[in-house]
Amino acid sequence: MMRTRPLKVALLGCGVVGSEVARIMTTHADDLAARIGAPVELAGVAVRRPSRVREGIDPALVTTDATALVKRGDIDVVVEVIGGIEPARTLITSAFEHGASVVSANKALLAQDGAALHAAAGEHGRDLYYEAAVAGAIPLIRPLRESLAGDKINRVMGIVNGTTNFILDKMDSTGAGYQEALDEATALGYAEADPTADVEGFDAAAKAAILAGIAFHTRVRLDDVYREGMTEVTAADFASAKEMGCTIKLLAICERAADGGSVTARVHPAMIPLSHPLASVRGAYNAVFVESDAAGQLMFYGPGAGGAPTASAVLGDLVAVCRNRLSGATGPGESAYAALPVSPMGDVVTRYHISLDVADKPGVLAQVATVFAEHGVSIDTVRQQGKDGEASLVVVTHRASDASLTGTVEALRKLDTVRGVASIMRVEGE
Repeated sequence: MMRTRPLKVALLGCGVVGSEVARIMTTHADDLAARIGAPVELAGVAVRRPSRVREGIDPALVTTDATALVKRGDIDVVVEVIGGIEPARTLITSAFEHGASVVSANKALLAQDGAALHAAAGEHGRDLYYEAAVAGAIPLIRPLRESLAGDKINRVMGIVNGTTNFILDKMDSTGAGYQEALDEATALGYAEADPTADVEGFDAAAKAAILAGIAFHTRVRLDDVYREGMTEVTAADFASAKEMGCTIKLLAICERAADGGSVTARVHPAMIPLSHPLASVRGAYNAVFVESDAAGQLMFYGPGAGGAPTASAVLGDLVAVCRNRLSGATGPGESAYAALPVSPMGDVVTRYHISLDVADKPGVLAQVATVFAEHGVSIDTVRQQGKDGEASLVVVTHRASDASLTGTVEALRKLDTVRGVASIMRVEGE
């Protein structure tokens, strides 16, 4: 039997995502009620600019006092889609203190203070759900912390930012330079006026911290994630990638060490073979590749941003949290029992593609090879092209640690025959 008294929902933020959440709650009200077992009612909407017309939302529900809204005491679920650290953190904590569970899409806050928020939710017996914080509409967090809860996850690698994937895909398919591709992404609305958070990897790093924490049952904060942007990727890098049968993606990579004793989380551009499933992810789409002991290799793919896709993830969490409210239960909270150390980037082992500008004369290759050998970095392939006294030397290594590669490059820069290091890029997915 369906409960007639509605569950009350407070919505914090009514921008692109929030307005879609409100719309779906209204247009799909009957279906949501049937799935939950009780009707859901939008009890208040906190905004910064109340004078703006918001189609389909009763103006009487609109308020600028988010603090008063979450403290009402009759709110069952708070949906937070305002983003940022404050006032979101204070509002979410206050919601728990006043009896509400929380659904959030706030990747930055969760990456920075997820442990404290989980602790607050547990202290007050409330839920904290955040499927929408990573990869938009793609079901990813729930499969990691529920469907794969009995498995051992070893690696999570993915494209988790649509803006950067659009730019790199455009560079790959048309030969455009970085700035030209960025300008097109901005004109089409894929990139913000200030794209720094996307192209410098901050957005992806926050998502990597969340994914690593869930996958490895370990607290991983944003500061633990190595981050490298993609603004230095050039058309020449794509040409080199194509010669290797690869393309270039900005990847978030979370992995367990071979001995199982530590984890790493990193975001950086990388060459990946065209045969890898992530290589075929085009445009502004996201995809995440998961490797585990029992399930093997799994791929999650779909739209990673946008109002409606992100709202879909928010509403999925809302249904789950509302069901928990009716049953008097709570869903899974933080699982950090493993408490594995997070290793620094210097310990990460991978392959490298290094392009050097060198003098075109005898003995250069021998000098370069000696430097690699002295630093314990094994060379897989070398390609050299020269003209008019200048040459380019492309070296692809076997797997080596980041620390050893850094030492190698520093030594190469000291050689008189090396004019400069044109590019260094990791090779992943092999």
